Amino acid sequence: MGNIALQLYSVKERCAEDFFGTLDAVAKAGYDGVEFAGYYGKSSHELKKHLKHNQLRVAGSHVGIQELETNLEKVIDYSLEIENPFIVCPGLPDHYRDSVDAYKRTAELFSRIGEKCAASGLTFGYHNHDIELKTFDGEYGLDLLFKHSDPNKVFMELDTYWLEVTGLKSVDWMNHYKQRIKALHIKDMNNFEEKRNVEVGTGVMKFNEIIKEARTHQIEWYIVEQEEFSMDEFKSIEISASYLKTLL
Repeated sequence: MGNIALQLYSVKERCAEDFFGTLDAVAKAGYDGVEFAGYYGKSSHELKKHLKHNQLRVAGSHVGIQELETNLEKVIDYSLEIENPFIVCPGLPDHYRDSVDAYKRTAELFSRIGEKCAASGLTFGYHNHDIELKTFDGEYGLDLLFKHSDPNKVFMELDTYWLEVTGLKSVDWMNHYKQRIKALHIKDMNNFEEKRNVEVGTGVMKFNEIIKEARTHQIEWYIVEQEEFSMDEFKSIEISASYLKTLL
């Protein structure tokens, strides 16, 4: 059975109000782990203790590029303490991705970051939105980024929603990148016109096909992310987790 995590950005307001209480609620909603988007002032020691209390594992942590460039050793040390295997850059400012040359420079930077992470036993990756699917000389920016970065040092955290918003198919990308994709962001939409975020399994994304393909490529984490809610957030994320478990 696959591992199901929640990207905590989904419940960022709840995290800001009561971080540890939110972790309690995520565990009760049926998740195996969490992916961080900040630590809300908690030390790595106290966070590790609370994760253990809830039997939650760490599926990764989103860390901005500026922090990665200026404080990587600190990021690595914190990750090691909480047993986080994946450090993930969640997006990039324009000048890192506004041309072929920019993508090549960013790919080289990512390879260097990935090498430093690997030296400590961690793995570095990148999480896409739709902006990286703009083409340059006929190539998608996301392809340029991974074509020119070290395949042993930089993995892809594929966001299925942002990929399919553009008309591309997650199954095709998994077939192309295979084991280089270590985690999937799972996010559903009500339809391809409005593209409103809804609970996983209640929209138009074909997650039965996506999960079936992902299982052939040894995807390690299926990470639910939701940015719009029409009901209580904790009820919403429970619905998504319950649906995913029927597929895994």
